[in-house]
Amino acid sequence: MNIYERFCFNLLGERIKARIKSKREADSALINQMLSARMRISFEAYLATAYISAFALGTLAALAAGIVTFILRLPLMIYGLGSLPDIFYDLSGYSLFIGSAIAAAFAFVIFAGLTWLGFMLYPSIRAGERRRSIDATLPYAINYITAMSAAGIPPAEVFRLLGESEIYGESAVEARYLTREVYIFGRDLLEALRIVGQYTPSDRMRDFLQGAGASISSGSNLTGYFRNKSEQYARENRMEQKNFLETLGLISESYVTALVAGTLFLIILQSIMSSISGSGNPIFLYVVIYGIIPLGSLLFVILIDAMTPEI
Repeated sequence: MNIYERFCFNLLGERIKARIKSKREADSALINQMLSARMRISFEAYLATAYISAFALGTLAALAAGIVTFILRLPLMIYGLGSLPDIFYDLSGYSLFIGSAIAAAFAFVIFAGLTWLGFMLYPSIRAGERRRSIDATLPYAINYITAMSAAGIPPAEVFRLLGESEIYGESAVEARYLTREVYIFGRDLLEALRIVGQYTPSDRMRDFLQGAGASISSGSNLTGYFRNKSEQYARENRMEQKNFLETLGLISESYVTALVAGTLFLIILQSIMSSISGSGNPIFLYVVIYGIIPLGSLLFVILIDAMTPEI
């Protein structure tokens, strides 16, 4: 934990612990996501940080919104049309203060809620990133494991050496957690494989660890199992890359049709219509050129980035 997280834990840690005892099942999903994300912070400290951060950012946003509303006198720009209840006329003299308070309340709710939502979603986002990284590096990590296993190195030592290698990314991180269970907590390898496989975010890694545990317990050829899994995941990676390239081709055709040919057609059509009608207001052209084209391109970039598999 850093200094800020420790400060939040000192403020709310005991209350969070009491809350967890009564709502353990409701918090189990978030706890599992944090374990899958391998976050180096306890659940109590993370929840305390979320509460404090949401309240602090909500309060700052409320103060800023209230001050801006009061300085610009925005509530005085609102006029009522038609008949209103008498209470509105009675409070009209305090409209500036009431409007500023309402703006501050809205800002607090919105910013505090968004901050809290961000904290609740971050573990699952982080776990998803780790899953993609593990799936991409696992075939190469298993090749490394296979070579060491063929040399006669014991399985526990094989995973320890994998964990010391930084080039295998999140697959090496999972190996380090497995090594911790064996060499620090004193568990046997089969129990360590079960624990790490339970909380890893990657289905591939979970399947691999469960299969390794089954091979060890049955006394079968572990090196052969590693080799078969390496070939299987390499084939799956090639299929994913092929499917991605096909999808990328479809997206590129959609981009050319919608944002190149489509917007060009709209610009030409609007120019012709403006010439015929004699209108000199090119507002629609501004919307297309400065709005639709940049935003559409940004959406395509985000879509491609989200779909691109790790390599």
